[in-house]
Amino acid sequence: MRLTQRLIAAFLAASLSLQPLGAEELPELGDIASSEFSLGTEKKIGQQIMHEIRWREPAYLDDADIEAYLNQLGNRLAAVSSDPGFGFYFFPINDPNINAFAMPGGYIGVHTGLILSAQTESELAGVLGHEISHVTQRHIARQVFQSKQIGMASMVAMGLALLAARSSGQMAGAAIATTQAGAISAQLAFSRDFEREADRQGFDILRKAGFDVRGMGVFFERLQKAVRLYENNATAYLRTHPLTGERLTDMQNREQLVPYRQVADSVEFQLVRAKVRAMQGTPGDAVKDLDKLLRERKFASEAAIRYGLAFALYRYRDWSGAEREIDTIRRLKVSAPMLEHLRADVRIALGDVAGGLTVYRDAMVRYPLNLGLIYGYGGALLGARRFEDARRFVEGLQGSYPEDVRLHKMRAQSYAGLGQLSMQHRALAEVFALQGQTAGAIEQLQQAQKAGDANFFEMSSIDARLRELKLRQIEELKEKRNQ
Repeated sequence: MRLTQRLIAAFLAASLSLQPLGAEELPELGDIASSEFSLGTEKKIGQQIMHEIRWREPAYLDDADIEAYLNQLGNRLAAVSSDPGFGFYFFPINDPNINAFAMPGGYIGVHTGLILSAQTESELAGVLGHEISHVTQRHIARQVFQSKQIGMASMVAMGLALLAARSSGQMAGAAIATTQAGAISAQLAFSRDFEREADRQGFDILRKAGFDVRGMGVFFERLQKAVRLYENNATAYLRTHPLTGERLTDMQNREQLVPYRQVADSVEFQLVRAKVRAMQGTPGDAVKDLDKLLRERKFASEAAIRYGLAFALYRYRDWSGAEREIDTIRRLKVSAPMLEHLRADVRIALGDVAGGLTVYRDAMVRYPLNLGLIYGYGGALLGARRFEDARRFVEGLQGSYPEDVRLHKMRAQSYAGLGQLSMQHRALAEVFALQGQTAGAIEQLQQAQKAGDANFFEMSSIDARLRELKLRQIEELKEKRNQ
């Protein structure tokens, strides 16, 4: 992933300015059996890195359909892992490099290049199962923080630098060498022992989740052959996951012990791949690309390629053309949340707002937990200036999704449309707080106090939340001073 230089520079600069604590003041990771380095601490580090990716990284792909699919697939795999209760979050990165990476705390990034290069869902699942195993076996934490007494900010900086190395080892290697924690930078790639362990665990995850266990070996072998064929540098994935003949042989030996059975790809897998392809290049180029594939019948799924063309036509603002493709897909008896999402948006783009909202409501009955539909419907209500409906809809969901930044943003937009400034700032404060910007959250609450249009109960909520965040800010300042 191409992390922006300013992101890396900011965190590395922060780590340079900090002095490490003494051994008696910080937990040592070392032996993973030790309870001193808590899972909560690891998750906090991962969460801070994730905040920075969402806040500053342009390659972060904020697409609810793709993210929903990755989490559906990833959580299906995680549920049969060695630690099903760990808690994972999967997110897409708009990068053509074939790569996936795991961060501390169970945050797993997936490049669009990996999604396009995986020829079956079992291949994609094999890579995700491998990454899940790196997390459940605490390889990430051991690799970044092993036996080093460094502070939280330095840990986050090292985590970000290691993340950058997943795609640009030269840049990150030079950056890490300048940090106080440089001694732990020697092993940017996972060790062979870690890789073998992740292979074994990933294989078991694939088998238990009902995928084709040959997917992992087939994908890795194809990567290795591609590198040899084009005589170029290893892909980002192979640079950080060293692939040996021994590993491939081990995979093939395990495969032989499991009876072969064909596993069909899900509709969502094919649709996601088509959408990623339709996102590439200009809208006009995407339309030509998908239309050519359709005419030449170069596809594994007609419904998926037509969906990709429909999305490209939507990008191209050819609403009628997009609707024709969607109607054809429906005649093929294919249904999925992503398809309903696009169908609703096309209806609205054609001027039938009521029809589009009806499509959303009907789809949410069939797919009540799909965040792509939830965000789409909330956005459609805001676009139609139905601010009170949007507010009620969003606030009705926040009990189930209290830490969903997108929903808090929608809530803020709803209050802005209603002209309720105090509650607009109150909602924005949660956006800042969830993104790790405590000072910004406090500023928003102070503006909420000054707006003067809150009732007694709303003002009480604002005051209480302000006190909480000021205490959090004090704790954060203490933590920084103790680094």
